[in-house]
Amino acid sequence: MSERKIRVLIAKPGLDGHDRGAKVVARALRDAGMEVIYTGLRQTPEMIAEAALQEDVDVVGLSILSGAHMALVPRVIELLRAEGLDDVIVIVGGIIPDDDVPALRAMGVSAVFGPGTSTEDTIAHIRQAVASRSAPQ
Repeated sequence: MSERKIRVLIAKPGLDGHDRGAKVVARALRDAGMEVIYTGLRQTPEMIAEAALQEDVDVVGLSILSGAHMALVPRVIELLRAEGLDDVIVIVGGIIPDDDVPALRAMGVSAVFGPGTSTEDTIAHIRQAVASRSAPQ
């Protein structure tokens, strides 16, 4: 009997039209044995939360380069919680000022990955976060 693969939703919220980084991360996660759902560009927080619910994901990865992370991330988290997805891990990647990281972490973001983060670090974080979430308390 095989263990269920980690399911990750990669999303590009807002009007940001640059998705190369999101696609690189999506491919690396897939190559690491995870199931990856990529939502495409210009997703609303509502679309992202609905996709997370429908796809039964373990992790939502938000890629944001537009500077709108302090508006988009809290809304996505709020909608995930409203759908009962309290155990879904949220990670953020992109251009995020260091000063904003503590606020994102306080609202429930598991990790923030900036430019130059290795895909290996992202993979390791996801595996550890999912394992910690499913470990008996």
